[in-house]
Amino acid sequence: MKKIPIVLTAVLLFANCVHKQKVNGIMFKDDVAFLQKYMDVILLSNQNAQAQIAVIPGLQGRVMTSTAAGADGLSFGWMNRELIASGENNKHINAFGGEDRFWLGPEGGQFSIFFKPGEPFDLDHWWTPEPINEGAYAVVEQNDRSVHFQKEMSLLNYSNTIFTLLLDRTVRLLDLQDVGDRFNYRFPPQLQAVAFESQNVIKNIGPKSWVKESGLLSIWILGMYLPSPSTTIVIPFRAGSEQELGPKVNDAYFGKVPADRLALRDSVLFFSGDGQYRSKIGISPQRAKKVLGSYDALNHVLTLVTFSKPEQAFDYVNSMWEIQENPYAGDAVNSYNDGPASPGAKPMGPFYELETSSPAAALAPEESMEHTHTTLHLQASPEQLSPIARALLGVELAEITSALP
Repeated sequence: MKKIPIVLTAVLLFANCVHKQKVNGIMFKDDVAFLQKYMDVILLSNQNAQAQIAVIPGLQGRVMTSTAAGADGLSFGWMNRELIASGENNKHINAFGGEDRFWLGPEGGQFSIFFKPGEPFDLDHWWTPEPINEGAYAVVEQNDRSVHFQKEMSLLNYSNTIFTLLLDRTVRLLDLQDVGDRFNYRFPPQLQAVAFESQNVIKNIGPKSWVKESGLLSIWILGMYLPSPSTTIVIPFRAGSEQELGPKVNDAYFGKVPADRLALRDSVLFFSGDGQYRSKIGISPQRAKKVLGSYDALNHVLTLVTFSKPEQAFDYVNSMWEIQENPYAGDAVNSYNDGPASPGAKPMGPFYELETSSPAAALAPEESMEHTHTTLHLQASPEQLSPIARALLGVELAEITSALP
């Protein structure tokens, strides 16, 4: 039998792996076809239609999913097909899914916008504010590569403060060269990749200034992705003593995260993205860097997120579900792994999330704050992805895949 050259063998093995990805996951065209049964879908694509994203005006202008390999490629976003098909409206949360959805914080505490004044901080009394949970955002302008939304909203916090604001949200598909500027890294041009950003601007259109004493808001962008036992979340952070920078991680949102699900190093952490255990972690603005990500070792997908983090801003809203001693000691970066809220309960997804937040918005009337959140998916061989992970996350793929039991 004629021997196949080693290089060609490697190419064939990876091509076979890419084919299996379509079996292990869902094709982008299947997700789009499903969505189009129930709502309008705006498809943004690059010139050769390999990089595409599906944006949903009727679901708060969220990016629902994306692909790096065209219509037949793997669909990267998690979506709740059962909820979408039902047409039901859940006032607690419509967990429709999506890789980039707009929210506002804080979630908990005396300035929470998710709990009504005086009510206990528990799941039964947790309500996602209507403007970020249901309904459409108006399309102001669109083209092949971007779409611009607007939404006016009014919110009441736990301390009876009313916020009236205007949201301007623009979603853009990016070229790999463009996204290289955001990550300060030159990506190899031959990679299968899809990159997009949301630019989110909130303006105080009410009559009063937003001040710390009565509560502030923050822009909060959340990406929901398909979980798997082979998926590990990776968050680099600033090294240094706790006396200088505070704790490396806040892992007490829903109870302390077990050691087999969270591994801490000097300047990076690893968190399970298996969708089997409800848990959440946060990184303070003193510790947070401008990049975080995850690696799906089964499908060879490296996901990277970067965001517009001001260097000298340290007032971030605190979303802990309690009356807080310091309501502006919140996190700049969060990650959530879904799972049952109680033994035997049905999870919301399951899914996992990569989240970024703006600083607290102390805005006078007509003043604005902007927060930009960029998502990049790279689908390639481990040999191609490992130097990228090392350069941007500070770790090799082998360390990511071996970090958790």
